[in-house]
Amino acid sequence: MQYLDIAKQCVAQSIRVKEALLSDEGTMQTIAQVAQLLVETYKKGKKSLWAGNGGSAADAQHMAAELVNKFNLDRRGLPAAALTVDSSVVTAIGNDYGFDQLFARQIDAIGEAGDVFVGISTSGNSRNLVEALKMCREKGLVSVALVGGKPCRMDEFDYVIHIPSQDTPRIQECQTLVGHILCDIVEQSFFGANN
Repeated sequence: MQYLDIAKQCVAQSIRVKEALLSDEGTMQTIAQVAQLLVETYKKGKKSLWAGNGGSAADAQHMAAELVNKFNLDRRGLPAAALTVDSSVVTAIGNDYGFDQLFARQIDAIGEAGDVFVGISTSGNSRNLVEALKMCREKGLVSVALVGGKPCRMDEFDYVIHIPSQDTPRIQECQTLVGHILCDIVEQSFFGANN
């Protein structure tokens, strides 16, 4: 297969997954509910915490940055943090308590009742995100899972956004899209022309 054919095939696959997402009314409703949740969270002076592993860690960092800095509009920052970026914290927790406790320990330290935790995982079975859910419940954080299309251990989160695919690259592409949708709605709600 020629490189051009492969490139076109990848784009076509990505479009199909995005069209499936768009036509899934239940998932689109959940995305809207999570956007509303984030808006209400920020109105109350609370924050969002984002986490994932590997590429999902990069997505967590990306979305936190969109909220802290800006998405489309020049505006003040909103409080958000990725729990994946502090190498000293990550390695200390991993060394002393194990990788499974990586996010739970940070939620225990900086999470507050009313904050939102967003866990991103293509499989939806990341043990450290499942452990984070336990701490969210203990501390009173609202939990959001952004996962692939299969039933998973993260289905117990308060809100679950399933990307309708089982192909990791396509899931990740849609997770970025969903993250951008959330950031866009939050930003427009606070700083749009009608506000």
